[in-house]
Amino acid sequence: MDTSSPTAIARLLLPKVPLLFKAAIWHSLWLSPTSTKWDLKTELIVKMLRSLLNSPHPTPISKQQKHSLRDPGIKGKMWISKVTLPAPEEDVRGVLVKAVDEMREGGEIYTAPEIVPVEAEWTGYRANVDAHRPRLDLTEAQHYERLMSEVNSDVTILYFHGGAFFLMDPATHRVPTSHLAKLTGGRLLSVRYRLAPQHAFPSALLDALIAYLSLLYPPPGSYHTPVSASHIIFSGDSAGGGLCISLVQLLLQINRSTSSSQKTISFHGQTVTLPLPLPAGCATQSPWTDMTRSMPSINLNAEYDYLPPPLTAEKASTYPHCDIWPTTPPRGDLYCDVSMLCHPLVSPLAAKDWSGSCPLLLLYGEEMLADEAKIIATRAARQGVAVVSEQWEAMPHCFAMIFLGSPMAKRCFADLTSFCKVVIKGVEPETRGLWFEVKTQKETEVEVEELAVIGDEEVRERMARAREARDLGIEGEAKILPKL
Repeated sequence: MDTSSPTAIARLLLPKVPLLFKAAIWHSLWLSPTSTKWDLKTELIVKMLRSLLNSPHPTPISKQQKHSLRDPGIKGKMWISKVTLPAPEEDVRGVLVKAVDEMREGGEIYTAPEIVPVEAEWTGYRANVDAHRPRLDLTEAQHYERLMSEVNSDVTILYFHGGAFFLMDPATHRVPTSHLAKLTGGRLLSVRYRLAPQHAFPSALLDALIAYLSLLYPPPGSYHTPVSASHIIFSGDSAGGGLCISLVQLLLQINRSTSSSQKTISFHGQTVTLPLPLPAGCATQSPWTDMTRSMPSINLNAEYDYLPPPLTAEKASTYPHCDIWPTTPPRGDLYCDVSMLCHPLVSPLAAKDWSGSCPLLLLYGEEMLADEAKIIATRAARQGVAVVSEQWEAMPHCFAMIFLGSPMAKRCFADLTSFCKVVIKGVEPETRGLWFEVKTQKETEVEVEELAVIGDEEVRERMARAREARDLGIEGEAKILPKL
């Protein structure tokens, strides 16, 4: 959708006025099923998002992607320094491909991606200016120097944006990422990873790995000096949160498979010794970790969310064709071949081994993806990983970012900040689970080891059945739609 001008915004909102008016009336009369949970603002925003994402006249994928990549500009309380991380040697792709192959169960199809430079944005908080202060006319290196002059902690967040793997980029997330920089006193490297469907799995994961290695072992010409892994936190929302968790799993697999025949890799002429260090922690908001979308909460929590339901092949056949989708040759999912949907690096919900992982923080609502977070939290905690799980009653997907500035968002960002500051000191947070009542913010402790609503065997069966159903839905050119 084009929201780059007041006219475009008006064109978008005016047709929704009857819907919003009706929602307001029903909410005020306590006739809405969510009236007892939500305030009016939440009701209207969720209904609006739901209407846009469940449109009977879907926009072509290429147009959605193009509009989502419009740069809103840089101004106000943020420092942004744009960088390009150069493509490294073949070794990096080699360890990725080896890990992907070792975690396959047989029959999965993918194509090893090209190694390309990775764009990113260093992000920091710019104090003592108003929200409309223009960006200074400086070089990118000078912007980085100014950014670092206001950094007052060792926190370095490697951030991956959400957008279902085919939408948005660091520019769309500058407000929340600069807010995180303010709260932590640190800096963020926000990664412009390659988007699907033009770049299928594992392109985004390769870009994520290159970004992490570039923090640890800066390529020639980098603005930054080497960053200790103990000062790095992976963070992201939605698909970006899932990418964070996939990157943790990738590092674990690389380290598990390190053999006597390969003890080092080359990275921009530097000899990097294996195993690779893990970050201090991984902090996610509403992580998307099941590409099959087959867990019970997809249906059970739909009334509190705006995400569209999983699409049938019949409904998908009405989706408009565009230059980038369907692909040639046909592929049944934007992010990967259907055969890869249950691969642990595609859907980390399928990952069995979490031993040795860094601490995990999962913040999520009573949303359609809630079961995914609960199952990963339970599985990791039972294997000795420090896990902090926080769920908010009746809240939709990525609620803390949508309602930035609300009491619940303030609590979520405060807890994310606290997690970052604790783990970079080498302190392992206590495994704990919290359930928050949305109106009172009353918190109740829950057992993380018991959060999972279904067992591991049922998780595998549900994912496998969903993959098979998706596979059967492909006829000629792939017509299966993206899933948010």
